[in-house]
Parts: sequence; C-alpha cells; structure tokens
Amino acid sequence: MDQLGSDVLMDADYDEKQLTPTDDDNDNVAIITPDDGDSMIDDTDADVTTEPALPLATDHDAIRDRFMPPYDEYETEAEAVFTWDITNWRSLPKRTNGPVFHCAGHPWRILFFPFGNAASEAVSFYLEQGYGDEKPPEDWYACAQFMLVLHNPNDPQMYIHHEASHRFTAEEGDWGFTRFAEKNRIFAAKYDGFDRPLVEGDMARVTAYVRVLKDPTGVLWHNFVNYDSKKETGMVGLRNQGATCYLNSLLQSLYLTGAFRKAVYQIPTSTEEERASSNSAYALQRLFYRLQADPLAVSTQELTHSFGWESRQIFEQQDVQELSRILMEKLEARMKGTAAENALPNMFVGKMKTYLRCINVDYESSRIEDFWDLQLNVSGCKSLDDSFKNYVEVETLEGENKYMAEGYGLQDARKGVIFESFPQVLHLQLKRFEYDFQRDAMMKVNDRYEFPEIWDASPYLDDTADKSEPYIYHLHGVLVHSGDLNAGHYYSFLKPEKNGEFYRFDDDRVTRAAKREAIDDNFGGDYATNGLNGLQKGQNPYTRQWSTKRSNNAYMLVYVRESRLDQILPPENEMQAPRHLPTKLAEERTAAEKRKKDRDEAHLYMNVQVATEASFKAFQGVDLIPWGADNEETEPAAPKTYRLLRSWTVSDFSDFLTKQYGLERDLIRPWIMVNRQNGTVRPDHPLLWDNMTLQEAADKFSTRTGGFRVFVEETTRNAEGAPVWPSEEVSVPSSPVVNGTAQQQHIPIIIFLKYFDVDKQVLSGVGHIYMNPSEKAQDLAPHILQLMGWEAGVSLELYEEIKQTYIERMKPKNTLVASEIQDGDIVCFQRHLGEAEIAAIRHSKPTACLDAPAFYDYLINRIFVSFTPKFAPPQQNFEVRKEGDEKFTVALSKKDNYDTLAHKAAEQLSLVTTASIDPSHLRFTTANAQTGKPRTLVKRQAGTTVSTILFGTSGNYGGGGYSYNSSATAQAPDHLFYEVLEMTLTDLEQRKAIRIIWLSDGINKETAYEMAMPKQSLFSDILAALQKRAGLPDEVVQHVRFYEAHGNKVYKVLPLTHSVVALNEYMTVYAERIPAEEEAEVEAGRQGTMHDAEGEVGSDIEVEEEDARSRRSKSRLVHCFHFEKEPSKPHGVPFLFLLKEGEVFTDTRERLSKRTGIKGKNLEKVRFAVVKGGQGFAGRPVWVGDDDVLASMLGPDDHLGLEHPNRQRGNWARYESLNIR
Repeated sequence: MDQLGSDVLMDADYDEKQLTPTDDDNDNVAIITPDDGDSMIDDTDADVTTEPALPLATDHDAIRDRFMPPYDEYETEAEAVFTWDITNWRSLPKRTNGPVFHCAGHPWRILFFPFGNAASEAVSFYLEQGYGDEKPPEDWYACAQFMLVLHNPNDPQMYIHHEASHRFTAEEGDWGFTRFAEKNRIFAAKYDGFDRPLVEGDMARVTAYVRVLKDPTGVLWHNFVNYDSKKETGMVGLRNQGATCYLNSLLQSLYLTGAFRKAVYQIPTSTEEERASSNSAYALQRLFYRLQADPLAVSTQELTHSFGWESRQIFEQQDVQELSRILMEKLEARMKGTAAENALPNMFVGKMKTYLRCINVDYESSRIEDFWDLQLNVSGCKSLDDSFKNYVEVETLEGENKYMAEGYGLQDARKGVIFESFPQVLHLQLKRFEYDFQRDAMMKVNDRYEFPEIWDASPYLDDTADKSEPYIYHLHGVLVHSGDLNAGHYYSFLKPEKNGEFYRFDDDRVTRAAKREAIDDNFGGDYATNGLNGLQKGQNPYTRQWSTKRSNNAYMLVYVRESRLDQILPPENEMQAPRHLPTKLAEERTAAEKRKKDRDEAHLYMNVQVATEASFKAFQGVDLIPWGADNEETEPAAPKTYRLLRSWTVSDFSDFLTKQYGLERDLIRPWIMVNRQNGTVRPDHPLLWDNMTLQEAADKFSTRTGGFRVFVEETTRNAEGAPVWPSEEVSVPSSPVVNGTAQQQHIPIIIFLKYFDVDKQVLSGVGHIYMNPSEKAQDLAPHILQLMGWEAGVSLELYEEIKQTYIERMKPKNTLVASEIQDGDIVCFQRHLGEAEIAAIRHSKPTACLDAPAFYDYLINRIFVSFTPKFAPPQQNFEVRKEGDEKFTVALSKKDNYDTLAHKAAEQLSLVTTASIDPSHLRFTTANAQTGKPRTLVKRQAGTTVSTILFGTSGNYGGGGYSYNSSATAQAPDHLFYEVLEMTLTDLEQRKAIRIIWLSDGINKETAYEMAMPKQSLFSDILAALQKRAGLPDEVVQHVRFYEAHGNKVYKVLPLTHSVVALNEYMTVYAERIPAEEEAEVEAGRQGTMHDAEGEVGSDIEVEEEDARSRRSKSRLVHCFHFEKEPSKPHGVPFLFLLKEGEVFTDTRERLSKRTGIKGKNLEKVRFAVVKGGQGFAGRPVWVGDDDVLASMLGPDDHLGLEHPNRQRGNWARYESLNIR
C-alpha cells in the first residue's frame, strides 16, 4: 500500500493493473515475431485484442510514454535516458556499477547485482546517485520517477521493465528492484515464446529512464527520518499528549494570528503571583515564546496543566469551537485593565441582526448580537456562499404562523438574520458532525464543500451596514479533520505571512504545503475517477474502512480581512515576548542542564541524610527523627539530604558538617544509622576512621534499605577547654564492634531522652546522655533532673520506646543490661501525676492523654483532618472573627469516637468564632474524593470512630495503616464537612429531615438545603425556613412554589398546606420562583386557575370571572423532563412549562431556551418529543417539528421530553463539559 498525502491509503495495485503490465501480464500477451507479423495477440487471452501494440525497447519515447507517464500534480525539472550495454554477464563481480550519466545536474548510475542481492534466484537492478566515493553536497536530495528496462540487444521486442518513484538522499542513495527478473527465466533458451533467451551470449542491454521532479514543498516522498521542522520551515510543531491534536491545530492557528500573539504578550505576568502554574495566560505566553525560540517541537503539558485538565481531558478529543470560546473568554478577562483590553473583541467579534419584519405594515422587531464565530451548515450546501445564503435565508410567516405585531395584530412577516459587520479575523465552524435520524447517532458529513482563497462577505451585510471599507477576506487557515466521529486526527494548513505560502502543521511536524493541498484537497466529497472503473476508493487510516468519500476535510476556516492583513499579520520582529519570559526560560534551561549533568555524574556522588540534635529536639513522633520526611516547611525535624562525592573521606565529611552547621570540628562526631529488625532507625556506632571514604563506610556499615544516614552528635568543653566525650579509660576500638560486645566491655552507651508534657500534650526530644550498661534505670533520674533543670525529689515515670507499637514501662531496679538498653535506644519520661492532677486535667481537657503510652498510641493513629462548613452564610449558625477561619484542620486519632471527634472540632472552632460551640450541636458529612462536595451524613452510633467514618473500617491501628472497603473508596480520607445545628443531635432525631433543592436561576443553578422540621409542619413552615436559610426577600417568597419529582420527572405540585409527614423520603422536592410569564398569564385573566398537567391545583389564586375559566384551555402547565436517547433514561432537573394554545414550536422553543438556560449550540443539540405518560413512558417518543403546535400534540397525561446527552452538570448556560480554570 502506498500512502497518498497522509490521510487516506490508496490501493496501489488497483492503479498499476490499469496502467502498467506486470511480469505476470506478459505471460498472457503475445510478442511480435517474424512469423505473426505485427500481430500482438495470443490465443491465451482473447480479451486484449483491442490493446495497442507494445513499443520496442529501442523506442525510448514510446516506452516512456507508455509505461512511465508523468504525474499531473508534479512539475518535471529534467528528464534523461541512458543505456548501458552489459557484456560478459557471468564474469562480472557480484556488485557492478554502470557508467555515470547526468539528469537535472545530478550524477546517476545503474547498480547491478548479476547474481542477485539477497535473492539468489533473481537478478537485481537499482538506480543510485553517482557521487560514488565523493560525498554528496550537504542536504542533497532529488525526487526521481524512474524506470529500468532490460532487453535483448538483438531483439528489442524482448524486454522486462519496472518503474518506481523515490526521494534520493545521501542516506538513501539507491532504490530499485531486488527481484528484477528470475535468472532461470532470462537465461532460458526460449524466453516467453521467443526462440532465443533474453540474455543472449552473456550480453544484455539495460536502459534507465529518469525524470527528476520539482519539489516546491520540500517534502515530496519524504520519509521524515531526521526531519528538522525548524531548519526546513523556520517553525516548530506541538507535541501530542495523547489526543490533543485538535488543541494543537487551534493553538497554531492562534499563534500565527500575529495580532492575537501580540495581545497575549501584553497580559501582565511579571510577578510571581501572575506566574502561578494555574495562570493559563502565562502558560500561553510561555508556549508562544517557545514556538518562536525553541529548535524542537514544544510540549503543551504546561498549558493543559494550567487549564486544570487531568488525564481524562488529555485523552478525549473535545469540541474545538467550545475550546476556542472558553479560551477567548478567559483571556479577555485577563486582559481587562491592561494594554490589551478589548484587543480580542476588536479582532474576533462581529455583529448580526435577528429581525422579524412585517410585510404589510411598518413594523419591525429586531435585536443585534455579537458573535465570535459562526457555525455553517455543510449538508445541503456545496460552497461557502451556499452556507451563507442558507444562514441569511428569509422565512415568511403567514397563514397559521402569522406574527402578532404589537398594535397591528396578526400580520404576515419575514423572519431572518442579516449581518451588521464581520470581524477582522473570521472563524467559521463547518458543521461536519450532525445527528443522523436514520442511524440515531452523530455522524460525520464528508460531502464536498468548496471554499475560496479570497471571499467577498459584502452580499450578506445589511443594507444599512457600513461598507466604506471592503469586506474582502483572504484565507489564512484551514483546520482539517481526518477520520470519523469515533476515530480521527486533526491538523491544519496555515499561512503565516500576508503573501506567503501555506504550511501544514501536523502535531510535532511542520512542512511546506502546496495551495492545492491546503484548499482543494480539503473540500471533501468523492475521490477522483480513475477513468476505467469509476470512483476510486480510499481507506480511512483510523477505522481501516474503505469509502468512496474522502475522510479528510476542512471543519474550520480562518479568514482575515484584506484591509487589515498588515495589522493582523505583522512582521515577526514586531511580536516581542515580555522581557521576563526569555530570562525565566533561560534559567529553567540552565537548571534542566544541571539536573542532566547531575544524572550523568550520579555514579560519582551519593546522597547522605544528616540528622542533628536540633532535628531530634524538634521532632514530635516515634523514633529519633522522621527519616522519610523531605519537606522542612511541613516537618521542621526532617533530615537534610546532601549530594556528596563518594570519594570523600570521613575527615572531609566532618569538615563539611562543621561549615554547614556552624559547629567546631572537635565537638562533633557522626554516627552511622542502621535499620533495626523492629522497624526503627537508631545510631549504631560513631565514624572515627578519618581516612575511610564515604563509599567504604556505606558499603561496610550502612543498611541496604534507606540509604546512607548519619546522626551528628554534639558535645561541650570541660573547664580545661577539652571536648567532653565518654570516659577516656574506655577507648574506642580500632575497628567497629557490635553493641553486645561493647556492653560486655562496659563501654558507655548513648541514650536519647524524650519528655512527654502532659499539660501541653507534647512529646519532644531533650537531648542524650551516656550511661554505663551496669547502671540501673533509676540512675537516669539525676541526669534527667539536671537536664530539665528540675529540683531533686520530682517523681518520674520512665518508658522505653522500643518501637512504634511497643512502649514499655521501665523497672527502676533493673540494670540497663537487664533492660536490654543499647546504643541509640530512646527513653521517654514524664512527671508522675497524682489523683488530683489527673482529675484537673480531665476536667479542663477531656480528650487529653495522661501517660506516654496513650500519647504514643495517639501519634501512631494520628490523622490530620480538614474541616469545611457544609453551608455558606447565611446558612451557618455561627460567626467567625476573621474570614477564612471557618476552615480549619484538627489532629485526630483514628480511634476517636464520634463524641471525641465533635469535642475536638468544637474546641478548635470555638477559638475562631464569636461564641463557644457546643459539641452536641455538631453534625458531620463525608466529602466526595473526586468532586470535594458533601457526600454522606455521619451517623452518631455506638462503635463509630474516625476510622469507620473516613475509611469504612476500624483499620490496623497497630501499624498505623488502614485499608479501604468498597463503600469508602469514593470519599476523601482526610476531609469532613461540618454544620452547627440549632439543636442537639438527640433533638434532631425527633424531627423529619427534609431536603429542598432551591432553583435560584431557572433550572441552571441548584442549591440544596437540608432542614429538620417538626413532624407536624406544613410546607408553609418549610417556606419560612427556606427564606431564612437562603436569604430570600419577601417579594420573592410570595411567588415560590414547591413541586415533587421522582426519577427525574415531575410528580406533582405541592401546595403550602401539604403536610411534611406525608412526604415520601424517596421523592426529590424542588422549590422555584414561578416564572414571570406564568404570572403574567394569571394577571391578564387568560389562564384562570393554574393547573399542572395532572390536574392538581398549583397556586392559591382564585378566579373571579367566569369567562376567564372558559378560556383556561388556551394556556396550561406541562411537565417536562430530560432524557438521553430514550425516555427510560431520564436525567437532570425536571420542570413545569407554560404551554400556549396555537403557538408554533419555533416560538415555543425560544421560550424553552429562556426557561432552561439552554442556548446557542447546546440548544441545537436538543431534540424535543412528546412522551406518552399513560404508557409508563415506555412508548416511542413523538418528535416535535418546527412547524408543529405543541399544545395540540400533548394530552393531559403526556410529558414534553428534551433529548440530549446526560452531562450530569446541570448548568448548560456555562461551559461545564470543557473547563479552563
């Protein structure tokens, strides 16, 4: 298969069979002989009697015209024919070159393998560049179409020919045919019906036909190995992250719209705050500058990260128009108050007028709207002008569709759209994807659709529009989609300069493109006919399906107004990036180069973790310090990590520590840290061998896991100024010894001391001491009292910290040897508490730990949980002194029960509120891990702990770990919402929980309010509570109604007299302000008593006039719901809608748009249907057409259905499906 262009695979064999006889074909074609005169017919194939006679091998022009016709789309630079007489065939070397000949100024020669090249049964012929041992010029290449013909010199009727095309380069200097001809065939005594061999007398003649083609784009037949976009075009591409080719196409289009780039560069981003990673404007500036300056393709990861995109968005192809609109909106907001303010509207915004003009009276209703881009129909339109004619097509309203003109009554009218102005840069979105009612799916429209290079927009302007400046537009960009709806690829053709060429931007590759490639090849439609068997077929490279229609076609066009070309496409030197950008990126490149250098030299260095006395004293936790911590901001006790030469000696290392920490050389000594079997990390022995290298020390003493870790011991000087180290009489051995041996030799051991302060609930290191192993545990007391500065007689409790789950109380009379104390062990002490002290602490701090083991248990199970108020003001029943303090973090134990959790949260909250918070009034809700929104109410039950709340299991407290169960995986493990109730939880249980969803903006915005109402309450009481919770003014409350829904469908309207007890807990209750148009109907007396579709009274308005009742059928409420594909799949917020008698659906849809907030493009995607409610919504929907009258189609039990995808986001008025933060 040969690839034509880059988008569709063509059947190469299909073409060759029509144009070029193959070797097999020659078997069935008679060759002219003296016996049969000029007859070329063989009895073996009577179907070719009309074929013209084959030319003789010596008729070069005829051979070339017959078997190597020129390409229509490529211009010939030069042609040459060269013949080489081969003699002594069997005596030739295995590889032989013919004489050099020239074509288009390039040397060529025939490469011949008389005994075959990798195919011993066949001979091989190739065409190769003829520079030989001389190196071709730098970047040399030639695009050649060539043919090699082998024939008998004595009989030019006997020949074999093969043709090919190739881009010859210095790297690929030869191309041809390994199996040119089988040896047993050409040496046979009779060759294909002739009475002589093709190679006769060891002689033959080979003729090379070479046609060198011009390569205006520089990429004809290019294999793109070692292709350099920057070198060839001066521009670079964008790397595809997964499915971001659509983004790359749009970004290149915007980047090459020079005025847009200038405007982006004018956004202030000089401060650190403005350069935050979430600032999409700064990320776009960086991307644009790198496209200017970088030599290779640029990544878009920084930009998509600033958008807030995750992997899901990276691997989903999004709508380009939607992405463009959101990006413009975000950038426009960033440009406000800057030099670039209004730059985007001035560039991209045009104006259109929607009008309705009466024919017989002087009346017109119109509105003028801005547009950033236009969506044009492709189906049914053959060209751009056809689409615009369709866009401004006038609709006549007459007969039953007459327009009600104010002051004139029903009138014939014309309805349409006309343009007031077009923008400087016109973005046209071609509707290549449409809903196919037959297939019940979105399908791609591959119909032929033509667009010009220069286009006149003036025919589509209003007569009153300002036409002082011509509305002539030049094509600047063609964004292309290849493939179908489910699988495809995006790329673009763009013209960077006013009078320049088109270039193809295909992700990371940029190539020059012919005008035909950019324009004509992207019209779509059928492939050209091949002249024999009708239409050619192409294969979609993404679906592998064959089709007669091109799958690559334009889906977006960019036109620039001719009179503004110089302004929109300024010279490159006028688009200078902010000065800080090159500086910042240069710094980052330097840092990246340093990191690379560090990686390359990593074998020379090793990481050494260093802990000091200060680290030990700053740490509150289990073990000496937190060796796994690496952030000093969040953990002050975190060890320092240094990258040091492996060849450094211990002496060099000690000198480094002295300078690094400002210590004296003779007052420190480093200790090797080792992993013990119980999971702790403790000092093992000091490094006292100055000439030992760090690598040797690590190999000999350090444990395999955890790396090389060191504790720096510090001491003081005695009165004589000498360092105070352990007793000189016990000298350090010349080589390391294990602790057991040290104890047997009575070497002093180093013991680390921790103090548990019960009052402050703090555990911290206080220092270390040396003790003789034969001393008793009670002998520690004097040292501790001296270290703490306490008076003699203070009673102490001593504990050994063996491991995180084992804290053992020490027996005072036992020796340290008997207690198995060794170098690096930790002893924790606390003051002994009397009963009165314990009672006082329990009274002031009910959750306090009273002894060290309890506090260790708390540390092991400690978890930091962030608390957020569930409701915003005024729904909160508390007030904070400072804004922001309502969010706080509390350290909890996973073993804490509900009451302890509430007490600790209330204790923290009381510190920031104007009034103390009662723990019994706190209620908690878990948080959704994905959305961060409230998830499930926490029930106060026996056995409820922080672990069961956050993880759904009691957890493995011993190891400090936990495991999620299936019910807890969707909730955040460190986040809870809280609310301060007006009553205690016990009182709340005596009430009925009601959840009201307040629709404050049509159906676009939902706010849920949870209320605990007395069971005897009515909905009038709920309305009063809602007013207080939502802060509704009195004038709004008077127009609020409630309705009940189930399964995303309206069930019934609830009057204010409805009882709370009668409410089913499985129902959803909505509250909304009655739309103004409904109230207007009531006030006008045209509706009478408002009824919902089921006949239940929906308001308390009384009807005073009988004739109003008689006209009640002219307007009524209908139940509406959303569904996807079929009514049995409802979603979204159901609602009530006022149905007007006699109103055509085009007008009804406009009112539905206002009611739902679904507008523009999103409204076009919605299909409306009558759903028969009497059949349990199981019947097929009846689709509503533009000219239908909905009131006459809907029965009393029917619903109006809105069919569209379930986005589960609710707010159609905003771009929720694709977001840029």
